[in-house]
Amino acid sequence: MSITRKQFLRTGTFAAAGTILSPQLLRAMYAPKHIIGIQLYSVREDMKKDPLGTLKALRAMGYTYVEHANYVNRKFYGYSATEFKKVLDDIGLKMPSGHTVMGPQHWDAVKKDFSDSWKQTVEDAAICKQEFVISPWLDESLRKTADDMKRYMDVFNASGKLCKAAGMRFGYHNHNFEFTQKLGDETVYDIILKNTDPNLVVQQLDIGNLYETGADALAIVKNNPGRFVSMHVKDEIKNPTTNHYESTVLGKGVQIVKEIIDQAKKTGGTIHFIIEQEAYQGVPPLDCVKADLEQMGKWGF
Repeated sequence: MSITRKQFLRTGTFAAAGTILSPQLLRAMYAPKHIIGIQLYSVREDMKKDPLGTLKALRAMGYTYVEHANYVNRKFYGYSATEFKKVLDDIGLKMPSGHTVMGPQHWDAVKKDFSDSWKQTVEDAAICKQEFVISPWLDESLRKTADDMKRYMDVFNASGKLCKAAGMRFGYHNHNFEFTQKLGDETVYDIILKNTDPNLVVQQLDIGNLYETGADALAIVKNNPGRFVSMHVKDEIKNPTTNHYESTVLGKGVQIVKEIIDQAKKTGGTIHFIIEQEAYQGVPPLDCVKADLEQMGKWGF
């Protein structure tokens, strides 16, 4: 059978590509540069009342990625890991990350090993095909002194190794104390950044939680290139009753969200942009997160 020169060139080009490019590189070439997700804590009351209906509503809005905030007794929102994975698959959602606090009870300093419950957390995250297992809190008992902190950062790195063995990475999500509490001459957040291995421990920077502390999220991203693989995208507005800041619909508040996420794309190494809104100013949460996603679209995401 004869083939034309055009067919030969086309076939030869693809054959050459197959010999030169590894499967991993080919996948990377076609992988999305970033994803937009929703932290399910944003719709926590809806998830309590009707998790299935809420997830379907989010999918109808255009969300394709979610991040969980409810893992109790080896169940996600009342479903086992296998069941919840099927629920997400059936709706057309993926869950690349989730929040589960890793606390003092999860590490045996004498045995230098994790508890069965933390190992099960990692196991169930892997069943759900997560990329990141993220702890959103650092117990006060672990940050009494700089030495305490540094010792526990070894546990962070150990959790990173545990997650890596399961094909994932461990991560940490900040609140506000990390930028206000100092241990010696360094803030808690500085100690975290300096004493964790970026290859093992992902930093999920919440750009809203730190706003009221005076910390500059844009400067943090600029000064720590490649450290923020994941980011919580959040805007802030002052509550006139409490005189404190709270989250609001993206673009309605005072945080320079667009500048920060643009910088995160350029130098932050950010691939997961996770929308989170925790306060709603009287608007139904589902309406808020729909508006949040629409705003991200206007910003070119």
